[in-house]
Amino acid sequence: MSETIFKTMDSCARVLKLDICGEELARVAQEQGYTSDQLDAIAGIFEYLKEKKEQTAITTLLRLSRLPLTEPKTFENFDFSRIHGKDADALRQLPSLTEVYARTNIALIGPPGTGKTHISKAVGRECCNHGMKTYFLKASELNEKLTNARRFGHEESAIRSLVKPTCLIVDEVGRSIFDKENTRMFFDVVDRRYSKEGPNTMIFTSNLTPDKWGEYFTEESSLLCALDRIFDNAKVFMIKGESHRGKGRKTLSIEAGNEISKK
Repeated sequence: MSETIFKTMDSCARVLKLDICGEELARVAQEQGYTSDQLDAIAGIFEYLKEKKEQTAITTLLRLSRLPLTEPKTFENFDFSRIHGKDADALRQLPSLTEVYARTNIALIGPPGTGKTHISKAVGRECCNHGMKTYFLKASELNEKLTNARRFGHEESAIRSLVKPTCLIVDEVGRSIFDKENTRMFFDVVDRRYSKEGPNTMIFTSNLTPDKWGEYFTEESSLLCALDRIFDNAKVFMIKGESHRGKGRKTLSIEAGNEISKK
């Protein structure tokens, strides 16, 4: 009997949380006199159930991530042909999730329409595909979330919800002004994530370089402490170039006025 088959079934049983191991399955197979074809069929069912459970988990993670589901932003549908420069390969390596496992934060800085949000969502989706919790929100939504938490006395639960995800994405920093209390809560989120164990990354996108973020976070000391932790171990991608939005645009020339009669 194949030892590999029982290792496969043992691995599947652990994922499925079945109270049985490969050794026990081997004893049953021995007692019942299962043939190699029968064992292959049983192992195939185990693998199918394992894949089904993993896919269900991924679907749930994607649904809770707030990433788009109907028109997903992925690395496959990102136009990497537009990416050039000596550090372009570092951007192309993001699908490996090395930064997530290395607990490295990512900042994508550049003008509108250069792909910052697409890339951040693609990283988040890849995290979900690998069973890691992701949460995406715009800076204005984060600001509103913190304000509502204070209004209803849910500060602690709001902060915990932002610390828990393996990958936290904050899009468009610099489009919403955080008051002093929200800036302090933002620091609390960053500080707790800085101290947590396991794979962990924060991704920020902005049209502004981090030295300009102070204009949008009112409590300067808290912001400086937050930035110190965010960029203690981080990769900052400075993306230059023109917006690629509107590439499907057609310009039509027409005239308005009375129609010229034809004689």
